[in-house]
Amino acid sequence: MALDGGAGGAWGGVMGALAYAALAVAALRLVLSYKSAAHALRRAWRWADERAQAYQYYEVPRLAADGAENPLFRKAAAYVSSLPSLEDADAACVVSSAAKSNDFALQLGAGHAARDAFLGARLEWTNAAGGGRLVLRVRRHDRTRVLRPYLQHVESVADEMEARRRELRIYANTGAGKGGSGATRWASAPFTHPATLDTVAMDPELKARVRADLEGFLKGRVYYHRLGRVWRRSYLLYGAPGTGKSTFAAAMARFLGYDVYEVDLSRAASGEDDLRALLLDTAPRSLILVEDLDRYLRAGDGETAAARTARVLGFMDGISSCCGEERVMVFTMSGGKDGVDPAVLRPGRLDVHIHFTMCDFEGFKALASNYLGLKDHKLYPQVEEGFQGGARLSPAELGEIMIANRGSPSRALRTVISALQHVAPPPPPAAAARPPRLTSRWSGHLDYASAASDATAAGQSSPRAGGGGGFGKDAPIREFKKLYGLIKYRSRKEAGVVPVDDSAASPNGRASEASSDKDRAGDS
Repeated sequence: MALDGGAGGAWGGVMGALAYAALAVAALRLVLSYKSAAHALRRAWRWADERAQAYQYYEVPRLAADGAENPLFRKAAAYVSSLPSLEDADAACVVSSAAKSNDFALQLGAGHAARDAFLGARLEWTNAAGGGRLVLRVRRHDRTRVLRPYLQHVESVADEMEARRRELRIYANTGAGKGGSGATRWASAPFTHPATLDTVAMDPELKARVRADLEGFLKGRVYYHRLGRVWRRSYLLYGAPGTGKSTFAAAMARFLGYDVYEVDLSRAASGEDDLRALLLDTAPRSLILVEDLDRYLRAGDGETAAARTARVLGFMDGISSCCGEERVMVFTMSGGKDGVDPAVLRPGRLDVHIHFTMCDFEGFKALASNYLGLKDHKLYPQVEEGFQGGARLSPAELGEIMIANRGSPSRALRTVISALQHVAPPPPPAAAARPPRLTSRWSGHLDYASAASDATAAGQSSPRAGGGGGFGKDAPIREFKKLYGLIKYRSRKEAGVVPVDDSAASPNGRASEASSDKDRAGDS
């Protein structure tokens, strides 16, 4: 009997020890997993808060009363699948895309809920059992203020998602319609160009500025309409052949999710297509690409340069161009802007100018990282020496060398070194010529067109220049600074001190160029 009591006490002690150990482990896990503890506290607080509120429920059925599909249900389902809170939901369905591999998405499962916030109000979507309807829950005191704007927001986001997911197409003008009707025709094909803003080898700062400008355009419908302007943006991509202008235009279309309409200006010159009719035949959410603009503007085929310029000006911002909104127009030029009529380059016709230059060593390293996966190599000093000698190669030339030798990075770099040795450096500029514009790294620079620059290009006085005579009110100060700088330079030269070129320290050379422009304005 005593043995039985002792055994029972020992067994009870073991069980008690196990219970204490389990509690200790649970407490330790709770302490270590502070996120779980915070989540549990949030859920408890939410549960208590929900019980203290009054709610209004709105059902969004899949089918309307007449049996037709309810468009709002499809858009609401797409919107809910994009909510970040769906990843934190208690349960969700994972689906994959039949069109793309490794493309997974979350969907709200039957009986599950996902939360959202809008204008300071908390909302919740629930997938009712059976999957035939979605239920939106709104606090009763928020329903009048929030419901209609929120549903409009849901439809807008869903439309944007659908537009980005759809297959992009590229269109090309193929001449007038059959039967002499004069109706223009577009031939189309799937737009499969793989270029994106992330994969384009470009100066990161310049790429970020272009991306921000495109994002501002996408969100600017209300702003443009408030100003009474057509919701349209235009870009000029100019630079030597092979510097990546067409690839960048494709990356812009991919980023915007816009179809591409490539306009062949030679057909307009031969009378096969009317540029205004072509523009009217394009659809919203499109990027209109016109390549080699400078080549077209030159006289040819019995047509004067003035006639071609007038046709292009009407295409850019004539009355007919106002009939189409939500469009981006991209023009490319293989040369500089010096020989182009300033009326073509002014704001409203070409808003943003992006200069694409030949590669230097920084550009080469970016391409080598993309094409060969190299961050550094023992042959880099020799490559850098070739670029420092003034030789330049286009991104297309470097890319072809790296593709052909992608199996051996060393052989690719030796080929680049050999190519640089056979490229003659550019001749030094003449003494009376304007110094070349310094660019940000190798990828060029971005200029917002300005009326002042257009007036200067046209030989007119800048609005900032003040009164007649070509001098502004700060001209005497500028002349004094120039004189002081000359005296300072001579004194340093006599003392054996070499002055430092400030333009070399500038990342893009804009400050030095601006000062040189001001000095030239003062000399005029």
